Amino acid sequence: MDFFVNGQNFDITLEDEKTIGDVLKSFQIYCDENEAAVIGIKINDNIVTADNFDDVKTQELSDSTKFEFNIVTKANISESFQKLSELFTELATRMEQIPVDLQTGNENNARIAIKTLADNIDDFCHIATLATLFQEYNSIEIDGQPFAEFFSDFSPILKDFEEALKNNDTVMIGDLAEYEFPPRLNAIAKTLQELKWN
Repeated sequence: MDFFVNGQNFDITLEDEKTIGDVLKSFQIYCDENEAAVIGIKINDNIVTADNFDDVKTQELSDSTKFEFNIVTKANISESFQKLSELFTELATRMEQIPVDLQTGNENNARIAIKTLADNIDDFCHIATLATLFQEYNSIEIDGQPFAEFFSDFSPILKDFEEALKNNDTVMIGDLAEYEFPPRLNAIAKTLQELKWN
């Protein structure tokens, strides 16, 4: 039997497991004990989904059964949030310089900063979603608002910003970058700094 976790071969000793479901249950217990959560499963190169889980779990084990798990740990999330906290603090300051970049012909510097911002917001949303797999951290609040509510308020500003970029509206780009983004980015950074992950 082959057993892989995040692409790495993982030594496992079977006890009384007879079916694939038995192994999945044992691995879930292992993850719970080690502050980890399963985010993907493949059995014999086939993705296990909610739709086929009941059929897969009843299958008997064989010497050729191959398990592949993707997991995330609280330590992974903590490390990612710490890095993002620092990045958002830097980006808040960087956004304030966008109007100057636009006024002095440094549009390329502004575009690099804007792309960095977009990528890091995507990363944050992805990691925050993964964080909710751990029950004690599934109610992240930013600036006193639930995560979803904060981004619901933030989304129209992001859309306005995207529209301004399409239309090359440098005045709107500058105003949003200088006045709307920094307080929100600082609020995210502050929340991430205050989270306790241990």
